[in-house]
Amino acid sequence: MFAADQASQRLGIELLEAGEGSSLLRMAVGETMVNGHGIAHGGYLFLLADTAFACVCNSHGPVTVAAGADVTFVAPAKQGDVLLARAEERARYGRSGIYDVTVRRGTEVIAEFRGRSRAIRGVEE
Repeated sequence: MFAADQASQRLGIELLEAGEGSSLLRMAVGETMVNGHGIAHGGYLFLLADTAFACVCNSHGPVTVAAGADVTFVAPAKQGDVLLARAEERARYGRSGIYDVTVRRGTEVIAEFRGRSRAIRGVEE
């Protein structure tokens, strides 16, 4: 799934780890990713977290999509920052799941993301 994700590939997002129930991705904040305040646009931070979420919620096999997500921006990221997004499965029940993603610059938390997933009935990867 990640190999076919053109949006993430074009932003240089790298998949560092992937396993059942977890994933780790990396993204460098480029000059075209900063907003008028000189900080990383929240949409790019959301995209990084959402990609980590997609990798973890699809780690069990059936094609799974987002049913909803929320993000809290904790600290600003700047051009040149290298961000890591670690996603962890919190619960799976039926065709649904809950996943948390923490985006960090080093040890500093930049954003917290919670995603809710839904497996598509009868569709396997």
